[in-house]
Amino acid sequence: MGYELVLQVAGLVSKFPDIQKYGLSVQLLKSSNSIIANIAEAQGRFTYADKIRVLYIARGELHETLSHLKVALGLSYIDKDSYIKLIDAYESLLKSLHAYIKYLTDQIEK
Repeated sequence: MGYELVLQVAGLVSKFPDIQKYGLSVQLLKSSNSIIANIAEAQGRFTYADKIRVLYIARGELHETLSHLKVALGLSYIDKDSYIKLIDAYESLLKSLHAYIKYLTDQIEK
């Protein structure tokens, strides 16, 4: 799911005005890609606690991405339908991320 979202974000960002080439465009691409990169990194971590730590970073990047998308909507760089679809998808990913963090936390407490 996260990979597909990065591709969707990249498609949207490619239509942003040139003035955003080194601003919002880059920030949105970086934060959206960082979500999946941190989830992948967490898989390579040895302890549950370390996995959780990296997943918290992914969660932070996800919230940053949501913020950038809201700004893009406010600046009329994306239409409301695209915004709503992305927000819904990212919120679904956030729920999955929370569930995974909870699962790992429960494993530590056993």
